[in-house]
Amino acid sequence: MYMVFFLGIFFRRKTALSYVSKMALPIIVKWGGQEYSVTTLSEDDTVLDLKQFLKTLTGVLPERQKLLGLKVKGKPAENDVKLGALKLKPNTKIMMMGTREESLEDVLGPPPDNDDVVNDFDIEDEVVEVENREENLLKISRRVKEYKVEILNPPREGKKLLVLDVDYTLFDHRSCAETGVELMRPYLHEFLTSAYEDYDIVIWSATNMKWIEAKMKELGVSTNANYKITFMLDSAAMITVHTPRRGLIDVKPLGVIWGKFSEFYSKKNTIMFDDIGRNFLMNPQNGLKIRPFMKAHLNRDKDKELLKLTQYLKEIAKLDDFLDLNHKYWERYLSKKQGQ
Repeated sequence: MYMVFFLGIFFRRKTALSYVSKMALPIIVKWGGQEYSVTTLSEDDTVLDLKQFLKTLTGVLPERQKLLGLKVKGKPAENDVKLGALKLKPNTKIMMMGTREESLEDVLGPPPDNDDVVNDFDIEDEVVEVENREENLLKISRRVKEYKVEILNPPREGKKLLVLDVDYTLFDHRSCAETGVELMRPYLHEFLTSAYEDYDIVIWSATNMKWIEAKMKELGVSTNANYKITFMLDSAAMITVHTPRRGLIDVKPLGVIWGKFSEFYSKKNTIMFDDIGRNFLMNPQNGLKIRPFMKAHLNRDKDKELLKLTQYLKEIAKLDDFLDLNHKYWERYLSKKQGQ
């Protein structure tokens, strides 16, 4: 009887310990502009189990899912790897890329209008004096004072500044693909290698720094031996400005960079590429609105935007002052220079 009693205690303890070892490992997955909470998986479940669960939440088949940031010993985690081996902290956020099967027919069709592109506007048509408004300049001053920039590589004396957006500028973050490299804009590394000869390169995306870092690693930008990124900025470095017709909008004020690195960069030597023109509202003369890179699997063999802009950057690098340039007509400028 006593033996049965102690065996009962033993098995109850063993069951309890087994339960503890299989406690839920909460994970947050970001996909399609939304966040999904995964709370029913444990450390004993595998990456494939996670993908299967994500299928129930998003409708994306496991074989079409690409999970950024899940790595073991520096390599992407295979489907049979247990989640416990990934050493994830509770509520770790990861990004998923992939397209629903029922959406593939739409993907193969003409590129849809992106919401941001549709809602964008030509800043020259929007007669709004926002650059010198006191409240906006105060916001920039606060960003200069409070926003912390992690310098990855020191600014170089005598170099001009190239500021680059990420989504739809360098990377199509919504099309279906097996790897992030398949979503990379054509000629990206050649473009950055050439630009680095004359420009310090800064990445500025309207997202969280974690996602920017993940994308740069996935694309091989942060580890490329042929060029270096000076630093990266996220949405926290942006400010909100008011326009009479459009109301409140978020913009990327280059004054934040100029204020922090005035000894290196200014209006005279800075150019910014972005597919959203309103991001230039505080510094319209320094912005070049790049054509958005979408439907990567259809367009990666024919998109030559970065190839042509490589030549444009090389031409204007010869100038001491960018203030006389109108980047809206960059193709006309390049054609004229090449025709001489």
